[in-house]
Amino acid sequence: MYVAVKGGERAIENAHRLLAHERRGDRDVPEISLAQISNQLGLAVDRVMTEGSLYDRELAALAIKQARGDMIEAIFLLRAFRATLPRFGSSEPVDTSQMQVRRRVSSTFKDMPGGQVLGPTFDYTHRLLDPVLTGESSPEQPVMTDAEPGVMPRVTDILGRDGLIETSPAEDPEKPVGDLTRDALSFPADRDLRLQNLARADEGFLLSLGYSSQRGYGRNHPFAGEIRLGEVEVEFMAEDVGFAVPLGSITLTECQMVNQFKGSDTEAPCFTRGYGLAFGQSERKVMSMALVDRTLRARELGEDIKAPAQDEEFVMSHSDNVQATGFVEHLKLPHYVDFQSELGLLRKLRKEFADANETLVALQEAAE
Repeated sequence: MYVAVKGGERAIENAHRLLAHERRGDRDVPEISLAQISNQLGLAVDRVMTEGSLYDRELAALAIKQARGDMIEAIFLLRAFRATLPRFGSSEPVDTSQMQVRRRVSSTFKDMPGGQVLGPTFDYTHRLLDPVLTGESSPEQPVMTDAEPGVMPRVTDILGRDGLIETSPAEDPEKPVGDLTRDALSFPADRDLRLQNLARADEGFLLSLGYSSQRGYGRNHPFAGEIRLGEVEVEFMAEDVGFAVPLGSITLTECQMVNQFKGSDTEAPCFTRGYGLAFGQSERKVMSMALVDRTLRARELGEDIKAPAQDEEFVMSHSDNVQATGFVEHLKLPHYVDFQSELGLLRKLRKEFADANETLVALQEAAE
């Protein structure tokens, strides 16, 4: 039970003014712009767009600035704004096989059609602080070459030609796709809802679950079949003209995990899939997502459910950082009545305990 605090409105107004002052910081330091955040803190913007479920770099940058760099608060702000927007329909499924690739790596095949493309990555840096970045820096221009024409088939498609990996589920046009932003979560949940949940889930939570699944708390023996980053065209079916029209391009990161599967009485041994997809360059997120996606498929693959990462109700009910934040931070609100009730009960129990001890001591003395 929450109770009002006397003088609360004035205190809250003053707290807001102080928050704005702290957000601005030293007035002698130039204020950071949204363009600076979007361009120089791009990975933070990508995370906020992904977990906020809204692809808009400027709005995500604004949310980060308003939240003083608190990623979860920024995600909350972006989701709140998203909830006010009208919906005109759903886009067509994006075709990542037609991605304009900027980065593509695989740990399963050294040489594959289209080759490996390192792209922008921390993977080969030495993790040493760079003192040059304390001031204005002017890095060298990147090496530019003409793009070589050719296709980059997915590694899972290559394995699928020989039947070495399970087939990708066929699309059922008659079956509606779930929407967690409109309908409450319910169980058991099909894979469409699970993937939506994981895409919006907290990156750190997924990272920990994915890590646990590889250490024996889930049947996960993964190989990074392919991770690719690039631009994909988004299309919208315009009923007035009768065909899909392009809306523009968005940057996506996709991960296909390849996992072991021993087979069953009716199915030959083959690899299984784990999948992750996110806005921007979000490799850690999509890898964690793919690991947890595969682990949550234990029920449909007939595997024993023994670990937290395999329990879809546990994972999906606790993965949302905005919901988790609200539940944790509500503890800062007044609980005076509740606490006084607990305090009164505790005092009563302690008195009963003391009285019982006194009675016990008296009986022991009488027996002696």
